[in-house]
Amino acid sequence: MASTPLDEDNYPDPLVSSARGSSGVWRVVALGLVLVAAAVAFSYFGDRIPTDLVMTFVGLLAVVGVFCLFALAAGLFRFASGDEQRTVSRAVVDSLPFGAVVADREGKISYVNAHYGNFAGGVSNGVPVGVPRLFAGQSDASEAIYRLSRAAKDGRSAVEDIRLVGGLGGSQAEASKAFWYRVAVRPLPDQDEVKKPLVLWSVEDITRDRDNNESAFRDLQRAIDYLDHSPAGFFSADAQGRIQYLNSTLTDWLGYDLAEFNSGHLGLTDIVRGDGASLLMRGRGDGEIRTEIIDIDLVRRNGTSFPVRLLHRAARMADGELGETRTLVLDQSSAPDTEEELRAAEVRFSRFFNDTPFAIATLDGEGRIVRTNAPFGRIFKWSGEEKTLELQPLADLIGEGSREKFAKAIADASAHRSEIEPVDALLSAEGDHAVRLYISGSETSAGSPEQVNVYALDMTDQRKLEAQFAQSQKMQAVGQLAGGVAHDFNNLLTAIIGFSDLLLLKHKPGDPSFSELMQIKQNANRAAGLTRQLLAFSRRQTLRPQVLELPLIVDDLTVLLKRMIGEKNTLSVEHGRNIWPVRADVVQLEQVIINLVVNARDAMDTGGSITIRTGNVTQTEAEALSFEGMAPADYVLIEVQDTGTGMSAEVLQKIFEPFFTTKELGKGTGLGLSTVYGIVKQTEGFIYPVSVVGVGTTFKIFLPRHVPLPSEVAAKAVAAPVRDLTGHERILLVEDEESVRAFSARALRTTGYEVFEADGGEEALEVLEDIDFKIDLMISDVVMPEMDGPTLLKHVRKTMPNLKVIFVSGYAEESVRRDIEDDQSVEFLPKPYSLDQINSKVKEVLQALGKDEER
Repeated sequence: MASTPLDEDNYPDPLVSSARGSSGVWRVVALGLVLVAAAVAFSYFGDRIPTDLVMTFVGLLAVVGVFCLFALAAGLFRFASGDEQRTVSRAVVDSLPFGAVVADREGKISYVNAHYGNFAGGVSNGVPVGVPRLFAGQSDASEAIYRLSRAAKDGRSAVEDIRLVGGLGGSQAEASKAFWYRVAVRPLPDQDEVKKPLVLWSVEDITRDRDNNESAFRDLQRAIDYLDHSPAGFFSADAQGRIQYLNSTLTDWLGYDLAEFNSGHLGLTDIVRGDGASLLMRGRGDGEIRTEIIDIDLVRRNGTSFPVRLLHRAARMADGELGETRTLVLDQSSAPDTEEELRAAEVRFSRFFNDTPFAIATLDGEGRIVRTNAPFGRIFKWSGEEKTLELQPLADLIGEGSREKFAKAIADASAHRSEIEPVDALLSAEGDHAVRLYISGSETSAGSPEQVNVYALDMTDQRKLEAQFAQSQKMQAVGQLAGGVAHDFNNLLTAIIGFSDLLLLKHKPGDPSFSELMQIKQNANRAAGLTRQLLAFSRRQTLRPQVLELPLIVDDLTVLLKRMIGEKNTLSVEHGRNIWPVRADVVQLEQVIINLVVNARDAMDTGGSITIRTGNVTQTEAEALSFEGMAPADYVLIEVQDTGTGMSAEVLQKIFEPFFTTKELGKGTGLGLSTVYGIVKQTEGFIYPVSVVGVGTTFKIFLPRHVPLPSEVAAKAVAAPVRDLTGHERILLVEDEESVRAFSARALRTTGYEVFEADGGEEALEVLEDIDFKIDLMISDVVMPEMDGPTLLKHVRKTMPNLKVIFVSGYAEESVRRDIEDDQSVEFLPKPYSLDQINSKVKEVLQALGKDEER
């Protein structure tokens, strides 16, 4: 039925306004009753009431009356009707664009607005009906109304969208049309004037919004259908290159079934040939959305390719992430370009062709140069003038060693073979300039001479790095060999020197054999110096690092150095102010300075000057230096400068190689500078030569600055030499070299010690078990077959945790201690050692042990 608005007098009054109005009426009635009671009292008991009291009461009434008159005049009080109280609340609720009903949880209505009365069936016989009754008889709405009613009784909020064919009241004009209503219920806040909690029902006709949504959905479906069957391809990809959408046209071109396509299963690399996917993923760094035109090849499902033109958009989001791309695909396999498009494409290609960082050339079937880009001329030192009469073969520009392989690659490319290996070649113009050539066939139009594409990468810097790495490996291999030889040689020298000392004990200086024995010992000591040089080169020599003041070391050497350089050369020393201390082996550091000064002397045949300088280099100054490999830090600098002949760049690259020398045969071993290099590197320093032919050479040595720890003692006390070397303690001697073990055992027994011998770690453990682990000291070699010294120490510590141990080795003490967990209780004796050195070391350790036990 048609809906008609209600008469306002039929609406229940607003709840709050009604309560206040009734409260005000009762106050007026109460006041009137009081006054009536006073009047009756005065009429019946007037004779008994004092006149003064009556006059006082009358006066008070007069004062109250006058005050009320003035209050009314001033606006403090006013009379308001019930209609005025109901006007504001009724206007607010009636202005709502939907029907509103205020009722208690049982459905008793307190208020409805005018919009609700417009719904068909909202009013029955002039009385508004509740929302459940409004939708009564509508089977499509029964379940939703039941849920809403339950929510109203429970005091919960709920919303339901209800679809009714024909709408409320069953429209005859649009009986088949679907109407939509949004019905909601929510509880209202509790009010003091209301005894029962209330809920607010709302009913809104949303048919138009639903129609708009359905219309938009149909339009979207039509747009998708148009896009799917458009004459151009289209796809979209996410930031990871996963394809989210392909239209039907593009799937047909690529050979895929649109029904089988799932979002994200295909990637750009699946449909774009080569590195073209990176072009579609780069976007714009400033976030601007701009359409790019990209000519590229797409790959069909069967592996074949076809040329396309892409109209591509990719932008970055506000947070910098790449957003989804939108790409229109135009098939260029048969579509001719206009003359303007061809000219624009040619300009773009030319710019790209000449701006690449690598060389590109197109060749004919015979390998002759047809066209090149700008980097080709720079890398190949080719001006293009040679091709004035006829095309020049590219093979003429590369070295002869690579031409045969290059010719084979050209033949394979001309035959359109795949997987052609790159060709590494040296350029004929510059023998040390290396390139790597990538060769592929070129599919061009008929009659074009361009049949082969050549891409050349400049590999000169990489080749230099490879050569430096190979040289480093060679130096390391020679160093390992030298270290191994020196280690074995030290075992022999230990026996030779030791047994010479034992023989010298029996042959006094007056004995005829004394001089021969001294010659043996002196030559053995000279051989020991040679092994120290080998170990210095291999960076495995035994160092005795201590805190040194470089100016004092240099000054102590000045007298010796002046005698070594001769009278025709001059030596000057220059020290900086407040030179920092360094931590190094004083003997090895002196050897470095002596070697450099001797080399400087030999470089000045007719005489010259040698200058030694020391100074500090701060971390900031080190950062400004251009020496390769030196980390920025605080260093102490030693410079040895001469005015000799200088060295060429070729010689500078080889001066630290072992056995390399520029001296005449018999005047140099070639180990001097390699030894210097090894000592400096083992001290964690750096050495760099700076030389100019005809001017001179300067060697710069950077040693790390030593920063003393708070626990370090300011000055190290010099231990008094041990005089009495005899003893009676029990010592276990572990040495795999029989001659060394025999000498050491005899030397210790000579001074009174009880010595137990073992030729390896396994036998040492057996000996310890036989003597119930009752020893005072263990002397062990470090490098032994089957079980080495550090491993033996771990087993011994399980039973004898406080045992003192002396390790002997021809290798550096630092490299030995790195393999020892508890190296504080381990002493070290380098090989080769003499009779006096082993006895002194044993006595020193045992005396320290005795002092510890006394404490």
